[in-house]
Amino acid sequence: MLFKNFAEHLERLEKISSRLAITDEAVRLLKKLSTEEVAGAIYILMGRLEPTYTGLEFNLGWKMLLRAIGELSAEKNEKVLADFKRKGDVGEVMMDLPPKVFADKKLSVKEVYERLLLIAKYAGGGSIEKKVSELAKLLSDLDQLSAKFVARIVLGRLRLGFSDKTILDALSVAERGDKSARKKLDEAYQIRPDAGHLAAAVLSKGLDKALVRLEVEVGVPVMPALCQRLNQATEIVEKMGEVAAEAKFDGTRVQIHFKRKGFSDGTKVKTFTRNLEENSQMFPELFEMGEWVKSDEGVFDSEAVGIDTKTGKLLPFQMTITRKRKHGITEAASTIPLRFYVFDILARDGKTLLGEPYFERRKILARTIKENKTVVVDEMHRTTDAVELHAWHEKFLAEGFEGAVIKKWNGPYLPGRQGWNWVKIKEKEGSTGKLADTLDLVVMGYYRGRGKRTVFGLGAFLVGVRKDDKVLTIAKIGTGLSDEQFHDLKKRLDNLTALEMPKEYEVDKALEADVWVVPKVVVEIAADEITKSPVHTAGVALRFPRLVKFRDDKDLAGVTTLAEVEEIRLE
Repeated sequence: MLFKNFAEHLERLEKISSRLAITDEAVRLLKKLSTEEVAGAIYILMGRLEPTYTGLEFNLGWKMLLRAIGELSAEKNEKVLADFKRKGDVGEVMMDLPPKVFADKKLSVKEVYERLLLIAKYAGGGSIEKKVSELAKLLSDLDQLSAKFVARIVLGRLRLGFSDKTILDALSVAERGDKSARKKLDEAYQIRPDAGHLAAAVLSKGLDKALVRLEVEVGVPVMPALCQRLNQATEIVEKMGEVAAEAKFDGTRVQIHFKRKGFSDGTKVKTFTRNLEENSQMFPELFEMGEWVKSDEGVFDSEAVGIDTKTGKLLPFQMTITRKRKHGITEAASTIPLRFYVFDILARDGKTLLGEPYFERRKILARTIKENKTVVVDEMHRTTDAVELHAWHEKFLAEGFEGAVIKKWNGPYLPGRQGWNWVKIKEKEGSTGKLADTLDLVVMGYYRGRGKRTVFGLGAFLVGVRKDDKVLTIAKIGTGLSDEQFHDLKKRLDNLTALEMPKEYEVDKALEADVWVVPKVVVEIAADEITKSPVHTAGVALRFPRLVKFRDDKDLAGVTTLAEVEEIRLE
C-alpha cells in the first residue's frame, strides 16, 4: 500500500470518535495491507515503531523536529517556531507549508516505516544532526498529508484514539466477521504484548494456526498478573478454597528475564515494569544474577523494595521509586540498595510455566534461586482457614507491609486481572481515607491557579477512571497537596499538554480544563466516600479526595476502572 493511501485512512480515523466506527475503519485498513507491511502499519497506528517493551523512541523534541521542517521548507526557524506556537500542533504546521516542498515520491508503507525505524535507531556522536537531516529528507519525499502524520508520529502525538484493544477487536472482525475471537486474541496478547507481531501472524497464518502454541519468550515481557479485591478472609476462602498468603510489599513491580548466554545486546538480565517498559539500567544489583540462579534461562515475577542501610528495614514506595532515573544510578544504588522479593516463575530453560499450578511453580522457584541477600524468594503460608488467613493479613499489616496477597493454591499464572486467582484484602481505614481502598486515577488536565497558586501555574487538576477505551471524570482536586507536590505535578504535566481534549476523554462542559494533558500521569487518591454526581461523567464523584502519591510504576492500563469503583462504593 502507498503511504499516501495509508495517510488517507489516518485522516478518516482522526475525525471519528465512535469506538465501533474506529474499529470498522481499522478492519478496512487491515484487509488492504500486505503481509510484510502489517506489523509496521500497526505500530504506526499505535503512534510508535516497535512494541512498548523495546523502549525505542525517536528522542527528538519539538525543537529538533521544527529544525527538520525548517530544512525541508527553507523557512527560517523563527517563522516555523512562531507557526508552531500559534497552532500548537506540528501536523498543522506541515499542512501550512507550500505544497511545492513535497515531492510525493509514492513511497510505500513499508518504505516509510523502515526509514522511520532507521532514523529512530541512529545513535552516538552526531546522531541528532543525522536524525534531523534524514527526517527532513523523508518529509520532503512524502505528500503533504503523509508528512502531517509522520511529523506527529515523531513527537508521539498521533491522536487517533487507538488502543491495543481496538487492534484486537479489528483483528477478530477481520478474521471471523465479529468479535468472537477476542478472548483468544486477548490471551495471546497477554503472553506476548506485541500487537504488530500478533496481527502479522494472524493475517498471514489464520487465527487458529497463529495461536496454536503460546510460549513465554525470554526477553519479551508477559503482562503481569494483577489482583482482584475482596473484603474478608471468609469470602476469599469460600470463593478460592485452598490458598497461599504472601506479604504485599510497598515496592515496585519488576519482571526479571535472565539469559546466561546473554541477549543480543550482550546483557544477561532484562527487567520490565508492570507497564512493560524496560528499566534494566535501574538495577545494577542484578548484574550478578547468574550467581544466584540454577538455570540457563528464566523469567521471574518480583517486587523490588528499598532497604535502609542503617536499620535493614524496608523503605516505603516513594523512596524506592527514586531509582527511576537515567543518571546517577550507581550512587542511588549505594544510597538505597534494593532487595528483589521473587514470588513467581513464569518460564525456566525453555519451558513455559504459566499453566502449572501455583504450588508447582513455587517448588520450581525454590529450586531455581540460590540463597542470597539480593534476590530472595518471599515467604508464603498455605491455609484453608479463614481465621488463620485473617491473622496473616493482620500480622503483615503490623509488620509494615500493605497486608496480604492471597493466591489460589492450585491456580495457574493468569496475566492481567483475570478470575479469582490472586486477591488482595482491602486496606484498613486510616490515614489513607475512609474508603476501604485508594484509587489509581489518571490526570486528564488542570486549571490555572489563582492567588497564591499562580506561582505553581496549577490550582486544581481533573482525574478520571477507565471504562473500556474511554476515560471518565470522577474528581477535581485542588486541596490536600503540599507546595512541593503542586510544583512536582506541574513539572510532570508540562511536556504532556495537548492542544485539544484527547479523544478518549468524556468530560462535562462544566469541568472543561484550562489545559488538557495526554493520559500519562497516574496518581493514587484517597477519599472519604463515593457519591452520585450529575456532573462527573463516571456518574459518581469522590468526596474529599486527596493525593497519596504519584504512581510512576503505572500507566493508563493500570488505572482503576469504573466497575472497580462501583464495587468499592457498594461495600
